[in-house]
Amino acid sequence: MRLPLGSTDVSASGGTVTLVGRRGEAWDPLGGRSIPLDEAVELLLDQHEGAHACEEFADAVPADSAEAPRFAAGQPILWRYGRHIETARVIRDDARGLVVWIPSGSARLESVPADGRSTREVPLEERFSVPWEIRESTWRGPGVVRVAPSGRPWSVWFFRAADGTPEGAYVNLELPHLRPTSGAPGIFSRDLILDLWIDAGHPGEEDVWLKDADELAAAVTQGRFTAKQADAVRAIADHAAAEFLLPGGWPLDEGWAHWTPDAAMDEPIALPESAAVAEARGGTGGTRLKG
Repeated sequence: MRLPLGSTDVSASGGTVTLVGRRGEAWDPLGGRSIPLDEAVELLLDQHEGAHACEEFADAVPADSAEAPRFAAGQPILWRYGRHIETARVIRDDARGLVVWIPSGSARLESVPADGRSTREVPLEERFSVPWEIRESTWRGPGVVRVAPSGRPWSVWFFRAADGTPEGAYVNLELPHLRPTSGAPGIFSRDLILDLWIDAGHPGEEDVWLKDADELAAAVTQGRFTAKQADAVRAIADHAAAEFLLPGGWPLDEGWAHWTPDAAMDEPIALPESAAVAEARGGTGGTRLKG
């Protein structure tokens, strides 16, 4: 028996999730008001004024720009969210979007509470106000395919079980990517907290879960977003649902849930020895309000 809409649970990463829809059925908007996608993105870029203007990205251009550098198949790159840096290997890169593979064990730098707790261990009412530091870790669990459609404020991550069977697709809401035109090859964005999860069961009628709505509300209370900007994030989720999630459009229709790397593609990736990575490794700060 399937769970009714409105059911709640806790995700594998510890976030609160709510069953909000099913593919093939009507979608109840999450946003408080209808906001055009471009307007929603602009509201959030205002929140992150200067977010893409750090020294390392002074020459960065939008990923859908004709001036954006393209990456070769097999090339290792950095996939960066603010202070958080991950390593990935390119599967394909073209005008439509970037597709990468993150092998299990690949290096990453993550922003974590400075007192040794994990982010999920910090109560919601403190989550954006605790001091932070950068910690080096690795990608745990099976490798994952990530797709970043050019110019869109989301990426889609195809998770799988240890035996390679698909577990579902994670829609990470984030600012449209930028690409630096010099320095270490990579992409840069900012995470927008709210996410969607598409279960792998019931093909064509998959359950769709909303993740971290409570954390987005806490971000408003603690000053990371305004109420209007939180509405913009919810509107982006609605646009993702309409654009590709409910109709099963790209990248859900291209078989990435079943893509298998060869041995060379599946080698864990180390962080490059660059000035930017060295500087990031030593990062600390007072709050997570801007990161």
